[in-house]
Amino acid sequence: MGRTNDHPGEQAADDPIRLLAIRDTPLSVDEVFRAVGDAAAGGTALFVGTVRDHDGGADVDALGYSCHPTAEAEMRRIAEKVAAEYPVRALAAVHRVGDLEVGDLAVVVAVSCPHRGEAFEACRKLIDDLKHEVPIWKHQQFSDGTEEWVGA
Repeated sequence: MGRTNDHPGEQAADDPIRLLAIRDTPLSVDEVFRAVGDAAAGGTALFVGTVRDHDGGADVDALGYSCHPTAEAEMRRIAEKVAAEYPVRALAAVHRVGDLEVGDLAVVVAVSCPHRGEAFEACRKLIDDLKHEVPIWKHQQFSDGTEEWVGA
């Protein structure tokens, strides 16, 4: 039997957005991965953004994220756009706010699709658009005493 692309599993799910949140508590990769589980998905792409110990050649001592009250609504808008552009079976995104330490998870996003290429592309679109369009701001404090707001 030949494979056809009209099988329901090859299409986007009716409601693929499973988890969207902005939290002031530690994030869980396992929670996000479980949220995008789907029997019709042959590929799941997951991105984890962590706090690093440097930025732009300077050592980072402390970092905090804050957001505008519309941030979750903007996350939903972006998630809906990604789900409309790709055959997304399931999608999840969570972002942390508050004070974080080096190594902490700042953002976790995942997308499952019928095939791996679609999952990679959709996940990249999701994280890139989230970083560029959602009103979440990063405040970095450097070891030389300087500080910087990113995204503001």
